[in-house]
Amino acid sequence: MEKLLAQKLAPVGINDVIGQKHLLGSNMILRNLVENKKLFSMILYGKPGIGKTSIAKAIVNDLGIRYRFLNATINNKKDFDIVVEEAKMYDGIVLIMDEIHRLNKDKQDLLLPSLESGLITLIGMTTSNPFHAINPAIRSRCQLFELHELEYDDILEGLKKATESDFLKGISIDDGCLEYIAKLAGNDLRFAYNLLEVAFYSTKDKHISMKVLANINCKPAFFHDKDGDGHYDVLSAFQKSIRGSDVNASLHYLARLIVAGDLESIFRRMSVIAYEDIGLANPSIGPKVMAAIEAARLVGLPEARIPLSTVIIEMALSPKSNTAHIALDQAISDVETGRCGNIPEYLRGGGTNDYKYPHDYKGSYVPQQYLPDNLKYKKYYHPKKESKYETGLYLIDVSLDKLKKENGII
Repeated sequence: MEKLLAQKLAPVGINDVIGQKHLLGSNMILRNLVENKKLFSMILYGKPGIGKTSIAKAIVNDLGIRYRFLNATINNKKDFDIVVEEAKMYDGIVLIMDEIHRLNKDKQDLLLPSLESGLITLIGMTTSNPFHAINPAIRSRCQLFELHELEYDDILEGLKKATESDFLKGISIDDGCLEYIAKLAGNDLRFAYNLLEVAFYSTKDKHISMKVLANINCKPAFFHDKDGDGHYDVLSAFQKSIRGSDVNASLHYLARLIVAGDLESIFRRMSVIAYEDIGLANPSIGPKVMAAIEAARLVGLPEARIPLSTVIIEMALSPKSNTAHIALDQAISDVETGRCGNIPEYLRGGGTNDYKYPHDYKGSYVPQQYLPDNLKYKKYYHPKKESKYETGLYLIDVSLDKLKKENGII
């Protein structure tokens, strides 16, 4: 069978890759590595269909080096043995490995010595967070690169490239139709290519009009009003209206999303808003949002609008607080910039006699240092005192700090 358009347009080299400018743009790290003819072991991570495999193959194609492709789940230990032997035969090889987060211990034990010696250069790919899902022994030997979702302009660039290729000879399509496909595709370039190809072969004269596209894909594109503001603009306005406590605007943008039939985007955004914008000001909103989402998913449209309207009104009129994730972001910043310090010995896995077990003390609390020495005075969490619930948390925090000061801990 003939290859699909998406396969025909797969990048041959890094100059053919759509998007990922933060890695492959001018003077960016992966481009510089290729131009300097140098490759290190790396892990590419990001959502499915984002281009991890395409980038890995583009890099080795540009470098002109021998490589093998394995899947950590499908390929067995014998397949890995063959790659190691081939690497010895040719004094090195690049191993492109999909689903690297599923690599079991036997395969790791086989791979690690060759990775350590430089006999194998690894390009691993995963949809999981490598900081949590990948074995530290593998991770420590690799550079980690996150791939970003493609944006509207990237999808449009890919579509224009497709129409100018030799694969769609005689195509006639205007910019409005290309923009329609790009918006309909969201961040999925493969979807955009597939829709364009079906439209191309579904006409006798190769002329693609809005009518042709509508007949192929009845799912409404995210043109939410006559000015054509995009789907993500509506999601953004939806969140900002709830954050701004404007209940009527919140319902308006919810209505647009419901008419578009995109429940999953509504669910994801609601889940974020519950914790990003309301958070500790109304801690019960998280479970309520999840309950409303489950109810909406169970009954489907049009009835889904009923539980959604109920919880959106409460979300809009709830007090707001972003203190929790701001606190965590500050902690993450310290970790990423190397401000960690040693974990107090009595908190480590083995434990020591110096550790005081809180449950053995009155109120299940005993003053004790938990942060590393260089951070023991650090305050990440700063409550909004106008929030009734956070005021209670603030008073508890202040009283605990007082006990620590009295005991010379901070």
